[in-house]
Amino acid sequence: MLFCIGFCSALDGHHRSEDRALFLALRAEHPELDGMIDELMQDHSMLSHLLGSLREAAERREDPATIGRHLDAIGAIMESHFRFEEREILEPLRTLTLEREVAEVLGPL
Repeated sequence: MLFCIGFCSALDGHHRSEDRALFLALRAEHPELDGMIDELMQDHSMLSHLLGSLREAAERREDPATIGRHLDAIGAIMESHFRFEEREILEPLRTLTLEREVAEVLGPL
């Protein structure tokens, strides 16, 4: 359960940092990516909800099958999310100018 809570907190913190800092910088340099960034932020919102549900299930000590279903849902969204990021924003990220510390932009990973 401790690992699950730590993972959920770190991943959610990472997404919040991306939303607050990284995506703002990316929008400023690449306004043409607004729609894609909106989709990524929507994924983050959905993942936050799923991670919260997983954490609650772990705290209730749900059975392994239930925990597995939570993990499967998170895994499916994460895989789609990563592929979308790699396909659509990887190149602009490589040239992005950031005026902030990495931890502020990428969160507590």
